[in-house]
Amino acid sequence: MSGLFASAPIVAILYHEGRDIDVVMRRIANRLSEHGLSLAGFIQRDEWRADRPRCDMILDDLSGGQCIQISEDRGAGARGCRLDPGELLRALAAAREAIAARPDLLIVNKFGKSESEGGGFRDLIAEAVAQNVPVLIAVPWRNIDAWRQFAGGFAFECRVEDVPREDADLCHFLGLKGGDAVGEGVALRGRSARHS
Repeated sequence: MSGLFASAPIVAILYHEGRDIDVVMRRIANRLSEHGLSLAGFIQRDEWRADRPRCDMILDDLSGGQCIQISEDRGAGARGCRLDPGELLRALAAAREAIAARPDLLIVNKFGKSESEGGGFRDLIAEAVAQNVPVLIAVPWRNIDAWRQFAGGFAFECRVEDVPREDADLCHFLGLKGGDAVGEGVALRGRSARHS
């Protein structure tokens, strides 16, 4: 792995529902891309339509640039899970291909319901760690028990409430040194939030 080294393989940003975690994750991805780091994974983007009570969930691929809509449109009155398993598999395939190219960082938009139940991006996260590719992931508090059981001692945690608003401070807070340090290697570390 070049350019980014991890003292902990995974950094998790913990958040409560209703917080716009996607904005925070996109800010981090943009900051690192600006400094020439190669990224794999996805940032989620929600698109609202006037005729639907729930949004369309779209994953923006950080390595290939494609957009993958992972929610099924089942009509205005549809209830229950709208995750499109076929499109999720397509996203996983794209991410696996990107991991094979040894990126500096894998960003996973969320440890969601699928991951909590043993599916989703779990295997991809494990593959990245096994290949020494550090992982940055957002974890909703409602899934914290499943997350900690999965991640064990491989992750550091920080709360989204503590993430600075300024981009320069944002990466420093997460232990990401950007800017001129990129050419010399970038350290990735985290702060444990388990005892806060």
